[in-house]
Amino acid sequence: MTKDQILKDTRERMEKALAVFIDELKGLRTGRATPALVDNIKIDYYGSPTPMKQLAQVSVPDPQQLLIKPFDATSLKDIEKAIRTSDLGMSPNNDGKVIRLQIPSMSGEQRQKMAGRIKKMAEDAKVACRNIRRDGNKHFEVAEKEKTMTEDERDKGKEEVQTALKRSEDKITELGDKKTKEIMEQ
Repeated sequence: MTKDQILKDTRERMEKALAVFIDELKGLRTGRATPALVDNIKIDYYGSPTPMKQLAQVSVPDPQQLLIKPFDATSLKDIEKAIRTSDLGMSPNNDGKVIRLQIPSMSGEQRQKMAGRIKKMAEDAKVACRNIRRDGNKHFEVAEKEKTMTEDERDKGKEEVQTALKRSEDKITELGDKKTKEIMEQ
């Protein structure tokens, strides 16, 4: 692999790790209703696990409530069951046509737990990025040993990988702090 290929691969993988972290943050319950809370809940729909957003329209009629209207009325019971078994800890209210989810406000203790969870998720994302850096550095070492790259190119490449890691870690920290602040303010 050339230096540019290694760097491109490393940056793309770090972007994916960051995207996963962002998706995890969207799914966190903050005491405020947001469709992202239920987007990734998997519903057993005709034998295959299907994400909520593919089966129903999720809207926010008021700040403390989600309204879930399935495209196929026969999937209403399956959606309700999936919400009950998810880790959201909420009880769906099924009126036969739509499901209403009341989002309870969070206590101080719940906010502290959520902040701790965000911190752990951020650290996991940073560890993933560090592992990607390790892989990138290994590619540079191999390329230099195979004489397809000079020592200077290897060292320059490693510096650029480190810069990409620093940028990713800073972004993860920024997003985690922003979400924690949002949770603590309500």
